[in-house]
Amino acid sequence: MENTAPSTNVIEVLSLTRRYGALIAVDHLNFSVASGTTFGLLGPNGAGKSTLIKMLTTLLPPSEGTAKISGFDLVQHPELVRKKIGYVSQMLSADGDLTGYENLLISAKLYGMPRSERSTRIAQALEFMDLAHVSGKLVGQYSGGMIRRLEIAQSMLHRPSVLFMDEPSVGLDPSAKRSVWERIGELRREFGTTILMTTHDMEEADHLCDMVAVMHRGVLAAMDTPAALKAQVGAEASLDDVFIHFTGAAISEGGELKDVARTRITSQRLG
Repeated sequence: MENTAPSTNVIEVLSLTRRYGALIAVDHLNFSVASGTTFGLLGPNGAGKSTLIKMLTTLLPPSEGTAKISGFDLVQHPELVRKKIGYVSQMLSADGDLTGYENLLISAKLYGMPRSERSTRIAQALEFMDLAHVSGKLVGQYSGGMIRRLEIAQSMLHRPSVLFMDEPSVGLDPSAKRSVWERIGELRREFGTTILMTTHDMEEADHLCDMVAVMHRGVLAAMDTPAALKAQVGAEASLDDVFIHFTGAAISEGGELKDVARTRITSQRLG
């Protein structure tokens, strides 16, 4: 008898491929992400992580294959996929010449949120991200950690089932990084959000991720829980050791608005 039970996987990647001429940036990837979990994507610069994220967020069409996000096919129904996802880019998305509230109001309008719901949703997002006390300040006066929390708030206004995060703590000092980690954890607990994130920070991956995939030259070199991957490498292994073991590469790796912008632009150029 055929099993008709719904899949518990909110992301299903099916032979997803992206070519640039003769270069295969993402090579027939197959993996899934369970609902309500955090999935970490690790890999050296140029491994294909950002290309994969761009395809999964409908910013870049695949050359071959597809993916399903919350049951909707990426190729056949990209407009429905976009309604189910949030995206926190590496690149700076907050406008430093506007207040935190104004940034969120623009996001609410872009998401097509009904006028009657905007103020309540924005207030809830500011409170959740611990930004209510600075909502009337220009974002150009925010710290790097506050900017990142605002960007997460922007991406969650429409309450997506899946949140994609490209290097969520890039450029942040240790204290700001921990604050962002706390909010990411709360998103899962409060809303059941499924998170797929790329990171070069092995401590971040170990702290936040239920599953980790190591990407190298467009393919997945390894995928398992952080504990299982470390066990494969050695009894005292760290995720840094796992990274080097499966890729043969060392990990390459801020602040105010201008510092965050500069750091993220550099990170984006490096892939």
